[in-house]
Amino acid sequence: MSDASADGVRCMWMRGGTSKGGYFLADDLPNDSAARDAFLLGVMGSPDKRQIDGMGGADPLTSKVAVVKRSSRPGVDVDYLFLQVVVDQPIVTDAQNCGNILAGVGPFAIERGLVAAADGETTVTIFMENTGQIAVARVKTPRGRVRYDGDAKLDGVPGSASPIPVVFKDTAGSSCGALLPTGRQVDVIDGVEVTCIDNGMPVVILRASDLGITGEETREQLDAHAELKARLESIRLQAGPLMNLGDVRDKTVPKMSLVSAPRHGGVISTRTFIPHRCHASIGVLGAVSVATACALPGTPAASLAQLPAGRSKTMPIEHPIGASTIVVETNSAGDVETAAVLLTARKLFDGVVFSH
Repeated sequence: MSDASADGVRCMWMRGGTSKGGYFLADDLPNDSAARDAFLLGVMGSPDKRQIDGMGGADPLTSKVAVVKRSSRPGVDVDYLFLQVVVDQPIVTDAQNCGNILAGVGPFAIERGLVAAADGETTVTIFMENTGQIAVARVKTPRGRVRYDGDAKLDGVPGSASPIPVVFKDTAGSSCGALLPTGRQVDVIDGVEVTCIDNGMPVVILRASDLGITGEETREQLDAHAELKARLESIRLQAGPLMNLGDVRDKTVPKMSLVSAPRHGGVISTRTFIPHRCHASIGVLGAVSVATACALPGTPAASLAQLPAGRSKTMPIEHPIGASTIVVETNSAGDVETAAVLLTARKLFDGVVFSH
């Protein structure tokens, strides 16, 4: 390919779920990962807390990248690599997945011709390279064109859009090797009961009350709470090796989710650090991990959750600006077999983006 910095690279900017970022075809980016990362840092304007010299929105939720290619795997349409471009450090990491950005992968794949659109609805089977797992998205495609407008609403996103149901398969232990990487439903770190869990996203779950907060605080209040953040980071650094993630000092996983009793008709309420800033809502796969923990007897989450009956459970996971609804299917033993989420996406622009 030609010099990406000088000539620019074809890119589609999309909102996926409650995040947004750049969607690229793998063939349009440099093959060398170091050159690719340098290019993406320039695209986003990192490192700079305002990302003023790039496309990033000065927030981890708006400094994200999807790299997509046609898949050679049987039964899979496309491969999707998620990259988090850190706002204020020169870091591009593939250490985690992103279920929000995933919402735009199906529409993007159809728009770029990687998947042929059916008349009405198109199913896109996606291999998530970060975790080696499969997701299946259903995209509305009346007359063979992606439809973005519709009646589905997401808390944290103004207005409504076309629904994109996404089913996650075989997500248990995707990053850590096991659903409960420590082998226990409850561990005690720094005197605090925690659940270390990975059902698509590595998360450390702990009661908000055990950290001296109510769980009703705003994102801004928690971001300003230096003592709380220091305690959370101490626990996170100890949890990393226990979760088979090694030294996580410079990693964006595990996430830290503080849980409390639901207040608005959901199953549980959350305040999640990703990992050093409080999430405006909650990540999709993080919500799947929290929902799964709610179903594990004896965990901090289970002690507070208000679970619905039945093997198919619709589980609104409350967060600072609303709730993310996860639908889990359990077997006769109560184990979670599949988890689905209703998402939306919107194409914001399609063109050429430049680095420096």
